[in-house]
Amino acid sequence: MEVFFLLAAVDLLLPLMMLGIGLWMAKRPPARINHFVGYRTPRSMQNGETWLFAQRYCGRLWQKTGLALLPISALLMLCVYGRSEEAALCMGTAICLAQSAAMILAIPATERALRRAFPEEKARKCGKT
Repeated sequence: MEVFFLLAAVDLLLPLMMLGIGLWMAKRPPARINHFVGYRTPRSMQNGETWLFAQRYCGRLWQKTGLALLPISALLMLCVYGRSEEAALCMGTAICLAQSAAMILAIPATERALRRAFPEEKARKCGKT
């Protein structure tokens, strides 16, 4: 039973972190471009405008994802409550992997949004303007 509660806590941690960090990024993004904090890709770090856009976009995306994953994760873990430790481990691992995939999928979504919002940045980077 201890394994179940530990896994349930761990599986709720990532959505809570996504929700909290997403809120912070959307409302108070790092003002300066840096290599340590925030959404950091070459496209997002091209200038201040792309930087702020990427922070806010990814932050909102993480908020929505974290908010959606929180009840789903809790319900899925409740499905294995009282079952074997093996069942809890399998479900906990599957949930953790799915949450990680959802978090990582914010990267291509944010990059697509950056390309749509700043199409001229690609042309500048390629030396066409």
